[in-house]
Formats: sequence, structure tokens, C-alpha cells
Amino acid sequence: MPEPLPILYSFRRCPYAIRARIAIYLSGRKVGLREVVLKNKPEALLRCSAKGTVPVLHLASGEVIEESVDILHWALADSDPQHVLQGWDELWQQDLLAENDGTFKAALDHYKYADRFPEFPAHVYRERGEVFLQKLEQRLMTHPFLTGSHLSWLDIAIFPFVRQFAFVDMTWFQKGDYPNCLSWLNSHLQAGYFLNVMSKYPAWEVGEENTAFPSY
Repeated sequence: MPEPLPILYSFRRCPYAIRARIAIYLSGRKVGLREVVLKNKPEALLRCSAKGTVPVLHLASGEVIEESVDILHWALADSDPQHVLQGWDELWQQDLLAENDGTFKAALDHYKYADRFPEFPAHVYRERGEVFLQKLEQRLMTHPFLTGSHLSWLDIAIFPFVRQFAFVDMTWFQKGDYPNCLSWLNSHLQAGYFLNVMSKYPAWEVGEENTAFPSY
């Protein structure tokens, strides 16, 4: 009897969950997807992960992986046909990831929800995020991806957050000072791995079958 598939709790638009789903897609692994409504989180999610945020991966062994980067690494560590995990241990890559998940994510949240943070107008929060965009723009001046000529785990990890930042005001982003970031963003938006992982699924409910993911 085959071993049950790992269960991935996910939310379609969450950048952390997008990161995890892209890694799983590129790895060739299969999971059972449970799409979550964040305002009505299933008890099954809360039982296996008290933090109650997505993504969460529940392995057949009972192990629970609660962080998106750890899910990314789990997916690709033993199955990486496109070699996107190369450079994982390089300090500058880990530092760039930490900045993305730290100061850039904070600026993104304030920019996207500026009405919740009336201390400053939206453009101030956008300018804080631009500090990170400028670093990406510099890296992308000489090659199409963040680590060189080949798609890497770092692109997968950072792209969903830049996507969300750009979509706050796409007109501004398209006309701004980040042509390399724009080309990089568009290449991801048009890629098969992104289009596949953004398929819409109904919210999972207790008693229902998991959705096999990816669907290829």
C-alpha cells in the first residue's frame, strides 16, 4: 500500500504559500493540497500547527514543517531536477532572503495596507521597500536571475513578495526605475511553474478528499 501523501495547507494568494508550492512543483513531488480560508481555519490545521498560518506541511511520518523556506528546502533537497537549490548555503543568498522576509516584508505590509498605518502616507512605506528593490535591480543588471543565468531557489523565494509589492500600484512599478526587476517579475508571471501553482481550488472542508498537487 503506498504511503499517504504529505498534506500541504495553503492559501492561493499568500506569498509564503506561493513560494512553497513553486518549490514542490519544480521538485516533481506530490502532496495533498488543502486550500484554507484564513477567516475560517480548519481545526485540522490548528491541531498540527498552533501558529495557524500557511503554508504548513504535515508529513506522513507525523513531522510538521511550519516555515515556507523549510518546505522549499524539504521539496528540493532530495529532488531537484532543475538544480535550483544550488547556492543554498551561500551567505549572501541567505542574507538577501532574510532582508526580503524582514524589512522588505514589513514595508510591503505597510504599503499595501497604508490605511491601517496612517502615521505616514503610502509613498513613505513604498520608499522603504524600494531600498530592497534597488538591491535586486543591481543584481539583475548583468543576468536574468538573482544568482546568474539560471533560475534559483532565491528567485522562487523572493519573487512572490515583489509580485505583491508591484501589484499595489502596477502603473507606478511599470513606469518606475526598476526595468530589470520588471523584466524579472514578468518572466515569473508568465512561467509555467507560476501559472500551474496559481490554479484555483475550492476551500477544503473536513471529510473531503485532498486535492492532488501539482496537477501535471
